[in-house]
Amino acid sequence: MASVDECVRASRAALASEWPHPDRVDLNQSWRLHVCARDEHRLSSADEKRLETRPEAELIRLSYDVGGVLVLVAAAIGAMATLRLQAQAPSIRPTRDVISRLRSEVPGLMQKAGVPGMSIALIRGGKTIWLHGFGVKDKKTGEPVRTDTVFEAASLSKPVFAYGVMKLVDQGKLDLDTPLSSYLAKPYVPDERVRKITARLVLSHRTGFPNWRGDDGSLPIYFSPGERFSYSGEGYIYLQRVVEQITGKPLDVYMDEIVFKPLRMTNSSYVWRPSFDSLTATGYDFKGGPGELEKPKEAGAASSLNTTARDYALFVNAVLNGKGLSPSVLRQMETPEIALDPACRICVKQEPKEPSKTLFWGLGWGIQRERKGVLLWHWGDNGVFKAFVMADPARKSGVVMFANGQDALNVAKPIIDTAIDTDSQAFAWLK
Repeated sequence: MASVDECVRASRAALASEWPHPDRVDLNQSWRLHVCARDEHRLSSADEKRLETRPEAELIRLSYDVGGVLVLVAAAIGAMATLRLQAQAPSIRPTRDVISRLRSEVPGLMQKAGVPGMSIALIRGGKTIWLHGFGVKDKKTGEPVRTDTVFEAASLSKPVFAYGVMKLVDQGKLDLDTPLSSYLAKPYVPDERVRKITARLVLSHRTGFPNWRGDDGSLPIYFSPGERFSYSGEGYIYLQRVVEQITGKPLDVYMDEIVFKPLRMTNSSYVWRPSFDSLTATGYDFKGGPGELEKPKEAGAASSLNTTARDYALFVNAVLNGKGLSPSVLRQMETPEIALDPACRICVKQEPKEPSKTLFWGLGWGIQRERKGVLLWHWGDNGVFKAFVMADPARKSGVVMFANGQDALNVAKPIIDTAIDTDSQAFAWLK
């Protein structure tokens, strides 16, 4: 019967034999579990299943106290130097303290940025444990923000769409690495390089397309697809056309059937619903004036989603709990595909000088890599509506924020940092 120390030494030896430099494990290396325990104490099948759904490029530590013997379960993913016995996994700030801070600090941040209303959902253990509306959804009527207040999700539309795309991958109807042109009857744009664009490149923003096409309707490809990152809404619209071709349905119908109804997202749609008229917030610009209310008649995968913080949290919960996708497909969503350029988001005319060591893009998600693992994130910006989401797959925690003020993202960082107990790097990149 091996001691815990002996098991740790064996695990180190296993790592050393598998990877010549265990302190510099490549993100793409495969991973395996090393369980240090007495022979009679092993992981349950449920625990192994849970760990298998976590993404690559992160470190998961679970601690057990079995009969007074500390059992360390480590997943060697991403950067692992050595296995260390720990009394417990790093934990985030107590939920009660987080809620208390948000209640007390958010109103002041909103006032500072001139944001009339905000809706926040807090997730712990893969469940929404707190929903709260701050301020008003309409300054003229004075109606408060409620849990059913509808906001423009802007680019938070993209992770939800990506989830719908990955369902097709799971079903074998779409291959991530097959050129999208093979699914359509004719080329999407008159450029031979379009034949190189795949769903993987679209979801990780490597198509070479600009963010949006020009006023003349042209859609150039600025660099060879796959060469580098450059944020593109147009890439998502291209993939949307493929999804509609495969399913034979408009995107809003497909997403309602495959995502919104199964997840019970009752106030979510990529096209306008009459019920939104009484629920929607009014967006306000820097000067405090109301913006024009958009009522999309056609779905746009990149930006037309209208939803609530409650509904969006249900989607995040599904991702954190591995609901609706196989573990292997979910891992692909959460695995870094390319490092970001700290100096630009839309990089069609400039090559990256030194890629970020902490910020990446996966399939539909921004990814922040840190010592404790990876965080998933995305921002939304439709002018007078702003949004942000961040999720921690290892701890199954997250936060969703929607706001109806143009300057909201400038005060969002302390909100996100408090909710996730991190130093979110995305906000510096967004500036």
